[in-house]
Amino acid sequence: MTVKEMADACGWKLLAGEDGQDNQAEGCYVGDLLSWVMGRAQAGNVWLTVMGNLNAIAVAALADTSCIVLCEDAALDADAQKRADMQGIPVYSCTPNLYETAVQVYEQLK
Repeated sequence: MTVKEMADACGWKLLAGEDGQDNQAEGCYVGDLLSWVMGRAQAGNVWLTVMGNLNAIAVAALADTSCIVLCEDAALDADAQKRADMQGIPVYSCTPNLYETAVQVYEQLK
């Protein structure tokens, strides 16, 4: 399943990185401690977080996550938006909390 298909099914709003929407969603990782995510998220994971800064985009690129989903309507910095667009890293926004969003992702992937 592409991240665009998942975003459409879950009702997420695209904030940046439109060019990467064909990335494949192959799992899920939930976390806000960037060093922890960098060492544990796997390639293809949908990364659920509230961290919408430039460092989060760098971690997503290093970990090769399929996208970032900013839960609880967390904001995306302007600099982070520009970098996500440049690197083709889709960043979505949603209202539900991390747990509820993780359940949505699980349901879509099973």
